[in-house]
Amino acid sequence: MKTVLSLVSGALLSVLVGCTSDSQTATQAAEAPAAAATQTPAAPRNATPQTILFFGNSITAGLGVEPDEAFPALIGQKLDSAGLAYTIVNAGLSGETTAGGRSRVGWVLRQPVAVFVLELGGNDGLRGLPLTDTRRNLQAIIDTVRRRSPEAQIVLAGMQIPPNLGPDYATQFKKLYAEIAQKNQVKLIPFLLEGVGGVAKFNQRDGIHPTPAGHRLVARNVWTVLQPMLRQPAAVAQ
Repeated sequence: MKTVLSLVSGALLSVLVGCTSDSQTATQAAEAPAAAATQTPAAPRNATPQTILFFGNSITAGLGVEPDEAFPALIGQKLDSAGLAYTIVNAGLSGETTAGGRSRVGWVLRQPVAVFVLELGGNDGLRGLPLTDTRRNLQAIIDTVRRRSPEAQIVLAGMQIPPNLGPDYATQFKKLYAEIAQKNQVKLIPFLLEGVGGVAKFNQRDGIHPTPAGHRLVARNVWTVLQPMLRQPAAVAQ
């Protein structure tokens, strides 16, 4: 089974969605240790970096499930089955907002990546944060990825929220993902939690975080968009 690296400690993963302030998130990011897991064999020096980095909140981190049950690990299993030699890095952080992600993305991108999957914004929506801020932060994260890892392909995971804060806010929140994806010409997962969100049997008791079965559906949603983008590692230059 493919090794999945995690960029956050178990303590950081204990924070529930919407329960961490932006300032706390920034502090956590500064203190986050380097991944301690053993990596799969490194690609040849002249090969294109074959790393897929999942950058998100507690959905990506797999809050409430075992690490190998979270959707990034399940994508790793699909890669193995397909014979695709990529290393998965799980940079999910529970409670993360787009502002927090913007503050820590540079730390995460210390090495180039082949694919960057951006899954943030859900906590912004649950808190009713201004959509102009969410849009600005997501754009800044994409800009940082392109500056730090110019060859990376970017996937934006769309999210939706309940209409608790009004139908107009929920509608505009949903639309901003497609608009950002189109503006930046990045791949879009229309709704990461398609078939999972609002379905009790696929969510934990909080109604927010997927169960292991829910994560399998999330992995399917991600794989549908991700798989056509992938390729075998580039040959070593002679």
